[in-house]
Amino acid sequence: MGSLKAVLKHPDDFYPLLKLKMAAKKAEKQIPAEPHWGFCYSMLHKVSRSFALVIQQLNPELRDAVCIFYLVLRALDTVEDDTSVDADIKVPILIAFHQHIYDRDWHFACGTKEYKVLMDQFHHVATAFLELKKGYQEAIEDITMRMGAGMAKFICKEVETIDDYDEYCHYVAGLVGLGLSKLFHASGTEILFPDSMSNSMGLFLQKTNIIRDYLEDINEVPKSRMFWPREIWSKYVNKLEDLKSEENSEKAIQCLNDMVTNALIHIDDCLKYMSDLRDPAIFRFCAIPQIMAIGTLALCYNNIQVFRGVVKMRRGLTAKVIDRTKTMGDVYQAFFDFSSMLKSKVDTHDPNATTTITQLEAAQKICIDSGNLSNRKSYVVKSEPSYSPALIALLFIILAILYAYVSANRQNKISKHYTRVL
Repeated sequence: MGSLKAVLKHPDDFYPLLKLKMAAKKAEKQIPAEPHWGFCYSMLHKVSRSFALVIQQLNPELRDAVCIFYLVLRALDTVEDDTSVDADIKVPILIAFHQHIYDRDWHFACGTKEYKVLMDQFHHVATAFLELKKGYQEAIEDITMRMGAGMAKFICKEVETIDDYDEYCHYVAGLVGLGLSKLFHASGTEILFPDSMSNSMGLFLQKTNIIRDYLEDINEVPKSRMFWPREIWSKYVNKLEDLKSEENSEKAIQCLNDMVTNALIHIDDCLKYMSDLRDPAIFRFCAIPQIMAIGTLALCYNNIQVFRGVVKMRRGLTAKVIDRTKTMGDVYQAFFDFSSMLKSKVDTHDPNATTTITQLEAAQKICIDSGNLSNRKSYVVKSEPSYSPALIALLFIILAILYAYVSANRQNKISKHYTRVL
């Protein structure tokens, strides 16, 4: 439930974390009884716990369609990501993947851990897919076909220009935005959004992931994965892997900030898309990841740790986002807060400082003009919190009760086990 140190530093994280934990337990208990659907929802919890929580808010029919859409694309992504699979084997599979989702007997050995299980038992996903309504099937097949073809293209092509970067992100994430918009429309709850807006929703998330995951991708074994466009990084270093060298720290930070600035161009479309959503459950489903993205960019900006280790939002802050995000006003507040946090980190000597500030101020203006910023809790702590002794004492009491409860249950299970043995 998050480290004790983090909770003590941010005591107001405790209640959202507790609610998140309880919601996760509840979601795990709602796994369907049918073997194929049970596999799909169990796998969803394993490959993306946060997504599995947010998806629970959707109506059952749409939830099933989105679950299968996610797992199909996750399987497709697993094929693309496995650098141990030769290109001459991988490319035909990516191109034909949209056909495999109709085949209950198809599977392919690749990936590791839970992703290997997903690929080995893909017949469960195919079986569930074939039970969806025709409109959902057609939307999933169309996006899978286009994404597989795009992934295959970039197996044999490096990301050289910013246009290449946008094209790659379109194939692997923008199409997800288009597909979700189609599923929402097929459910009868939303209008069919323009492709450009749906694309931006995906690109904002994907570019955030590519920025955050630099070190993981560059250290990938047996072969590095490189998605940062040469047009950007070549302004700072000779080779992309040079960014992680300590002697290039200053240039690495400038390159990182350039990448973040590039991602910020999608904020306008994202805010417009979310403001036009009508269904509250779909709104929360879309809004929470977008807030996580702007929060992650705020953490990554000007942060050398991107090239040294892992940068991500603490669990308590993630829990707050999930707990608080209910209306568009909450989204405007979050985007304003994290844009302000990012803006405070901009060094006026940074080569892209002017562009970065201009984009952030444009985003802040949208939030201010919405008229929704008053009387809302801020995500940004402007000073170190003062600890209330009573709150800390209460926290330890609750933790002690939880520990005692878990220990008692464990002891009870052990006793029952020995009773059966005897």
